Amino acid sequence: MASYPPLAEREIKNTICLFDVDGTLTPARLSVSPEMLDLLSRLRQKCAIGFVGGSDLVKQQEQLGKPEVNVTTLFDFCFAENGLTAYRLGEPLPSNSFIKWIGEDQYKELVRFILHYVADLDLPVKRGTFVEFRNGMINVSPIGRNASVQERNDYEKYDKEHGVRKAFVEKLRERFGHLGLTFSIGGQISFDVFPTGWDKTYCLQHVEAEAKRPGGVQYTTIHFFGDKTFEGGNDYEIYTDSRTIGHSVTGPHDTIAELKQLFDL
Repeated sequence: MASYPPLAEREIKNTICLFDVDGTLTPARLSVSPEMLDLLSRLRQKCAIGFVGGSDLVKQQEQLGKPEVNVTTLFDFCFAENGLTAYRLGEPLPSNSFIKWIGEDQYKELVRFILHYVADLDLPVKRGTFVEFRNGMINVSPIGRNASVQERNDYEKYDKEHGVRKAFVEKLRERFGHLGLTFSIGGQISFDVFPTGWDKTYCLQHVEAEAKRPGGVQYTTIHFFGDKTFEGGNDYEIYTDSRTIGHSVTGPHDTIAELKQLFDL
């Protein structure tokens, strides 16, 4: 396994590169390429690197790691679920949870409303897992997360034409706006529901906490690379945050080209 200089001794000082996963490091829901892993490893020699994804660590392990390679060894910082589950140099950082925050009664009311709404939707196909409960959010999919790759692609086209997710989110904002929730459309088939502020900017508190560690690094330059950087996309908040330098990419090949150019790799 490659060894890397300590964080405080990386060549490009006070700099970290953070990456969205789906559509940035990997094609949507698919595995990372050897070329990307090689490039990230070379970048890590020069500055700190981390990923920030909405999914849980299990999914990121599937996409970025291998059975014999733990994803937490490939990055200095791993921010699963936008940083609610976080690792620094392979060690866990403090975590938080959605259910703790919202409380059981309000959660039940929200889920009851969502499932009624999904039941009444008329879509070309429906599969299963319409609400996925995660540590830091719920993920809602009108078609269901069990859809095959082909069904996801077809649904994405249908959703673009018919605005199914957009209308669903508007209804939820109307009904549950008072709870301080954010509804964020991301990926091909679903949208996320989470407390306002628990978007990808949540992970920046971990990055900022580095400066307070003994011999810690103050990251004054935070590059963020993502593909859903438009308003309403799940990279938008961190992309536009004043603390980051945002890079909007169209896919993994674009990310590779940007990194080669920016960091002379």
